Amino acid sequence: MPVLEPNPPQPQRRLLIIFGLMMGVPAIVAIIATIGARMG
Repeated sequence: MPVLEPNPPQPQRRLLIIFGLMMGVPAIVAIIATIGARMG
């Protein structure tokens, strides 16, 4: 696994953001759904 540079070039940074969104958004949705199920 290569070490990420402090300032990665633009394509790599965009890929990192897209990857973060793909991982983060379902996690946030799952947390909101869990909270909603507990309250409801």
